[in-house]
Amino acid sequence: MKRILVIGYVWPEPNSSAAGSHMMSILRLFKQQNWQVEFATPAQPTEHMIDLASEGITSQSIALNCDSFDDYVSQYMPDMVLFDRFMMEEQFGWRVEKHCPQALKILDTEDLQCLRNARHQAHKAGRELTQTDLASDLAKREVAAILRCDISLIISTFEMQLLTDTYQVDPQLLHHLPFMVNLAECPSETLGFAERQHFITIGNFRHAPNWDVVLYLQQIWPLIRKQLPKAELHIYGSYPPPKAMALNNPKIGFIIKGWAESAFEVMEQARICLAPIRFGAGIKGKLLDAMIMQTPNVTTSLGSEGMHSQEPWPGIISDEMVAFAQAAVDLYNNEQQWCAAQQHGSALLNARYDSVQLGQQLLAKIVETQQQLAQHRLNNFTGAMLKHHSLASTKYMSQWIAAKNAKDA
Repeated sequence: MKRILVIGYVWPEPNSSAAGSHMMSILRLFKQQNWQVEFATPAQPTEHMIDLASEGITSQSIALNCDSFDDYVSQYMPDMVLFDRFMMEEQFGWRVEKHCPQALKILDTEDLQCLRNARHQAHKAGRELTQTDLASDLAKREVAAILRCDISLIISTFEMQLLTDTYQVDPQLLHHLPFMVNLAECPSETLGFAERQHFITIGNFRHAPNWDVVLYLQQIWPLIRKQLPKAELHIYGSYPPPKAMALNNPKIGFIIKGWAESAFEVMEQARICLAPIRFGAGIKGKLLDAMIMQTPNVTTSLGSEGMHSQEPWPGIISDEMVAFAQAAVDLYNNEQQWCAAQQHGSALLNARYDSVQLGQQLLAKIVETQQQLAQHRLNNFTGAMLKHHSLASTKYMSQWIAAKNAKDA
C-alpha cells in the first residue's frame, strides 16, 4: 500500500472555498486507489474544516521551523508527498528531500499566487499588468518551488501557458488539473426559469478577489436595480467581516447573507450568478458551482479565463460596468437565452471537468513519473541546482529559527 503525505496550508474546507473542494477531490482520488493518505498541517483547526477521519484519511498537526517534523516524516516514510501551495514546499520541502529523497514530490498550486498578486497590484494602481509585475520576488519563490518538485498541478490552461512561455518551465514538470466534477452526481434537472428569482454571488470573504467583487457590485447593482426594481442580490460567503455585514441593505435589495450551508442549494434558487472579477488567478469555483446547478452567469473575461476554449460560455462575458449590468438584466429577462446558457454549462462540464477522465490522467502522470524518476530529475537540472545547499536559503533560515526557539524555550 502506497503511503501518501499531504502537507496542507490550511485544513480543507470544501464548503467554504474552491481550494478546499479541489483539495478534497484530490484526497478522495488517492483514497480510491486504496492508498494510505495522511493530511498534515501547521494550521490551526477551523470552524468549517471537514472531518477527514470520516473520509478514511488520518491527520497530523505539525510545526513550522521545528526539527520534530524530521522525526515524523522519517517514521511515516511516504512514497509521495503533496505540498498544498508553494509556501509548504518552501517550509518542508528540504526536510522531505533530506529524509525521504525517493518520495515523489508534487506541488498543488491551487492558483498561481504570483499572478494573482501581480494583477492585484496592477488593479490597485489602475494600470495594465506588466512584465515587471510578473517578475516579482513572489514569482521567483513560487516558480522555484515548481522547479524543485517533480510534478506541479496547474489548475488553468492560461497558467500552463504562462509558466511555459513567460517563466520557461519545462512542460514535463507541469500537469493541468482543473476542478474534478463527479458528473454522475450532478443534477440532470434543476429549478426552471419561472421558479427562480434574484441574483447571487458567493465566495470566501477572506479571499481578496471575492471582497473586490462585493465592492464592485455596489457600483453595478444600482444599474441593475433601476431596470429590475423587485430583484435582489444575495451575497454569500464564509467568514464575512464586520465591514461586509455593514453593506447589508435590504431596502435596495443588496443583501449580505454570509455563510451558506449548501452552496448548491442557494445557487439553484437564483436565476443568475454574478461574478464581476477584476483580478485573481486560477479558475473560479463559483462559476463551476453555477454550471453544476444549471445557473447561467454573467462574468468578466478574467472570470472565464482558463475555463473554456472553443466551447460556448454558459452566460455572458462583459468587462465594462454598464455593459455588464445590461447583460445581467437581459439574461434575467430572456428565458430563451437563459435556457441556451444552461445547455452550454452542461456541455462545458462534460467537455472539461469530468472527474473520471481527469483522475485517470493524473494517476497516469504519477505512475509515469515514478517509473522514470531518476531520469526525470536528471532532466530537471535547474530544479537540482535550486535544491543545492548554496541556494537553500529557506533551509538555513528555518534551522536558525528552530535553534533560536530551542534556546529561548
